[in-house]
Amino acid sequence: MLLGQIEVFLDQTGMAATKFGRLAAHDPRFVLDLRMGRTPRNHTARRIEHFMNVYSRPDVF
Repeated sequence: MLLGQIEVFLDQTGMAATKFGRLAAHDPRFVLDLRMGRTPRNHTARRIEHFMNVYSRPDVF
């Protein structure tokens, strides 16, 4: 589940949910909306997963 992956990512990185939303989805409310039941489109979910995978690599950011 995407929200679960995001929550783990936020815990591991210490990143605020709004910062994650701005960087990954260009929407500061993205995580908050997911927590309220929003379901992202498949393309958006893939883009978010890609962001988390790339962000974890120290040579990228």
